[in-house]
Amino acid sequence: MTLVVEDVTVRFGGLTALDAVSLTAEPGEVVGVIGPNGAGKTTLFNVVCGFVRPDEGSITWEGERLDGVRTSKLAGRGVARTLQALDLFAGLTAVENVMVGAGVHAKAGWLTAALGLRRSDRDEDALRAKALQALEQAGAAGVADRLPGTLPYPTQKRVALARALVAEPRLLLLDEPAGGLGADDMDELTERIDELRGRDLAIVLVEHHMDVVMKVCDRVVVLDFGKRICTGTPSEVQSDQAVLDAYLGVEVDAAR
Repeated sequence: MTLVVEDVTVRFGGLTALDAVSLTAEPGEVVGVIGPNGAGKTTLFNVVCGFVRPDEGSITWEGERLDGVRTSKLAGRGVARTLQALDLFAGLTAVENVMVGAGVHAKAGWLTAALGLRRSDRDEDALRAKALQALEQAGAAGVADRLPGTLPYPTQKRVALARALVAEPRLLLLDEPAGGLGADDMDELTERIDELRGRDLAIVLVEHHMDVVMKVCDRVVVLDFGKRICTGTPSEVQSDQAVLDAYLGVEVDAAR
């Protein structure tokens, strides 16, 4: 049950967005991907999610190729993701949004269940129970019947996390999970990620809030101009000169 990204290269015309980038993520491990703006973080995330196909290299999950798999098939492979754009359905309640993520478990399909058609009443009850449990795990149990547009942004992010968790993934991909959150909400997020680690779940997160990365990640991969310049524990990455140069440039010397 290992994610292996091996020598992935992505080119957009004459621009090399990723240059032979590799990483691994094991069950029970949180791996962070960081780097300055334009480093290739989002492209790497999109490759793993199936939004972008690599020009070279491969992505395998649980021993099988993941690159080339349609994003709609990821849940069936035990992969779930959250995105910077939350993409919650405005006309569905929070619990109905989460039920969409539970569709992988539905015999009648998520749409039939969400619409409450008679032939899926029993299935709908089971999906709703799963969705309510996921909302509770994400810290959003009290908003099940609210529409997303009526919720504060941090609560919407909890609903999006619940939608990913309800599929019972073995690999969870988090894209900027702390984006737009205040200090208190970020503290809660780190606690929830720590709880998820205990489920023997492999987690890869792309994040620019360094305090979150340093608190929750077991290993960190640092990208700069599409290349991996460092990988190691948070403390190793913090003290690596190449990382300091990439983030701070001449300020490193000026601060000494």
